[in-house]
Parts: sequence; C-alpha cells; structure tokens
Amino acid sequence: MWQQTLKQQIKIEGTGLHSGCSSVLTLKPSAENTGIVFSRAQNGKNVKIPALYNQVADTRNCTCLGQDGVLISTIEHLMAALYAAGIDNLEIECSNQELPIMDGSGKVFYEILQKAEKTTQNAPRKYLKVLRSVTFTDDKGNSIELKPNNGKALHIRFDIEFPSKIVGHQTFDNDITADAFAAAIAPSRTFCEKYQIDYLRSIGLIKGGSLDNAVVLDGDNILNPEGFRVQNECVNHKVLDAVGDLYTSGYFILADVKANRTGHFHNNEVLKKLFADKENYEIVE
Repeated sequence: MWQQTLKQQIKIEGTGLHSGCSSVLTLKPSAENTGIVFSRAQNGKNVKIPALYNQVADTRNCTCLGQDGVLISTIEHLMAALYAAGIDNLEIECSNQELPIMDGSGKVFYEILQKAEKTTQNAPRKYLKVLRSVTFTDDKGNSIELKPNNGKALHIRFDIEFPSKIVGHQTFDNDITADAFAAAIAPSRTFCEKYQIDYLRSIGLIKGGSLDNAVVLDGDNILNPEGFRVQNECVNHKVLDAVGDLYTSGYFILADVKANRTGHFHNNEVLKKLFADKENYEIVE
C-alpha cells in the first residue's frame, strides 16, 4: 500500500456539538509522511497541531488537541473516517475550536471522503505492528488492551453494559474493514441518557445538540422518532470513537483491540503506554 492524500481541497460546514458555533473545515492535500495535521488561526498566528496522542489536551466528552493555548476539539469522528478512507496525509484548517458534529456519526465525513478524488503518493504506507500486549485499566475496572495479531488488519472487540433494556449488553467483534465501517460503524451516532442533557447544558456543553445529531435514551425508550439506525448502534459508536482515537497513534494499526466500557480517556492512555516502551511495537511498511 502507498500513502494517499486528497487530489484537491474540499470544504465541510456544520455546527459544533458543544459550542453550538458554526464550523468550517478546509481539507487540504499534504506531502508524504506529514500525517494528519489540524490548523487554526488565532491571535494573528496559524497554529498547526499534529493529530497525535501526545497532543491530546482533553478527553472529557470528546478528544481535544491542544498546543500553545489553541484547542481543536471533537476530532474523533473525522479521524475515524480518514482512517477508514485510507487517508495518510492531510491538513485540516478549522475556522473554530470545535469540528462540526454533522449528524452525530462518521457517515457524512466518510461519504465525502469516499467521493473525493485521491492521489497516490510516492511513499509506502507505514503501519504500527503491536508486538506485546499493552493494557490500561481505570479504577472502576474498565479496560482496553492492544494485543499482537500477527500483522493482520485492525480488529476490535468492544463490550458495553447499560442498565436500560434498550441498550443492555452490546458487543462489537469484527475487523475494521471498509465494508464494516460503511455498514455498521460510520452511521452510528453519539448517544446519551436524557438525564445527562441538563447536566451537560449546565456546564456549557451540547449547545448544538439535538435529536438530529444524537441518540437520546430515556429509560427503556429512545426519543428519536426514527429509532436506531443500525443494530447495536450504541456499541458501534464507541467503536467509531475508538478507531478515530487510535489513529492519533499516527499510523494504521495492526493489532487486536479488546475494550470493555471504555472511552476517549482510555484510548489515549493505552497509546501512551504503548509508546512508552519501543519493545511494544515496530513500524513496518
């Protein structure tokens, strides 16, 4: 496989989930081996932030990059779409601090990237091959593990458990292929319980949230008139987030991932543990 970028720049417009502000992204082709880089103009300077795990400034409610006082938040859905679309190098110019939420999933981003013309570049794609198991477990017993899988594609086993019968125990267990991503992962929207909405709004978040960009659960009922889009949509959305967060490794990952009731914080912490010891991985072409 060879590295890819877009043939020409494209724009994506929408509203930020937490800020409620208008947000415009300009996706620009970039050179080989530059990776995914976000940029934002602030205080007369254009700050560029690589989409890497060690640039993550906050993992509460989303994945947020930060550098020199500049923040770029809610990157995970676009990052997952870039991974699935096979985009290695790109500069993403942001008009605002927060990326647009679109419909709360990765579907719109992925469809735009699939339709966009791409350029094959003059450098082989680099993969991160996990050599030793690495696990991060929080104080509640929620854990994520990266395990060797003999250099096969990224495989994710993800389990969630919610008290409401409408969600309950859900499991995703599959290779992250383009077909699986398009059918089950990309369409899966962010979700929350109705009681969480008042709290999130009380701390100044989800100003742009609505039933058009999130699944809202109320006990054993779903408030969205259309119901769920796909079977096990809730766990599938957690997989969407995980794919995007793991792409902040800077590489396409060859590993088995086993996650149990985890989120952005855990995804970032397990990458820190992975990169803390060079014996845990190797970079291959």
